[in-house]
Amino acid sequence: RKEFVDLYVNYIFNESVRKPYEDFMQGFLRGCPARSWKMFLPVELQVLLLGHATYDWRLLQQNVIYRNYQESHQTIKNFWTVFFRLPEEKKKKFLAFLSGSDRIPALGLEYLRFTIEDPRWENPDNFLPRVSTCSYILSLPR
Repeated sequence: RKEFVDLYVNYIFNESVRKPYEDFMQGFLRGCPARSWKMFLPVELQVLLLGHATYDWRLLQQNVIYRNYQESHQTIKNFWTVFFRLPEEKKKKFLAFLSGSDRIPALGLEYLRFTIEDPRWENPDNFLPRVSTCSYILSLPR
């Protein structure tokens, strides 16, 4: 019985998926050559592929560029007051809304610059904030 179970488990987990796995691995290695990975430690590779998981939200605030706003404008003050009162998970969701990912890019927050702009809509109360994730622009109505 033990031999049967061992052979069956080997078949299910190894033999039955060998061809699809080899096809996947061949395609994956075309885009991400494994030889290049050898220069990274596992932790460094994880950061490179997934981004950082430690957040310094004040640094994010320092790197903002304001367009059609001054940092002293009440809308901006209100935004940051509300942002810093959010629980950590909601801040991460904002980061995902802004950038498409809830992780910090590999270079770190000091290199993540985003823009908060006033879209200058005629009736700002009729609009919600919008974001351009490719260019990290948050359109924040007054």
